[in-house]
Amino acid sequence: MMIVIYHNPECGTSRNVLKIIEDAGYQPTIIEYIEEGWTQGQLLGLFAAANLTPREALRTTKSPAKELGLLDESVSDESILQAMLKHPVLVNRPIVCSNKGVKLCRPSEVVLDLLDKWPAGPYNKEDGEQILDALGKRVV
Repeated sequence: MMIVIYHNPECGTSRNVLKIIEDAGYQPTIIEYIEEGWTQGQLLGLFAAANLTPREALRTTKSPAKELGLLDESVSDESILQAMLKHPVLVNRPIVCSNKGVKLCRPSEVVLDLLDKWPAGPYNKEDGEQILDALGKRVV
């Protein structure tokens, strides 16, 4: 199974998702989008596949969204999209693509929906929260 993760190593949720993928035995393609940036077609394709609007994918905390005036409901999706192209950190993360679909994986255990196999249980996130029990069944 091919897996692509749009990853920010500074983000705990993104680190958790990458670890889940790797601990399940996959070697994902990792795209550090903060460094690489986005293209308009790339974002539009990801948002369409994940059934997200730019507003739904907007990172509202630990980003310049408020300073840029993007939190106002009157701001169009096109304006948000253009801001995301200039400021890649505005895109919430991580976004994961697999043959099972595309999802914004927040909370991190959402990634399990995109994997054919999971890590062995019990399995905890970085903060200690358990997501798989000793039998490998979902806890949350």
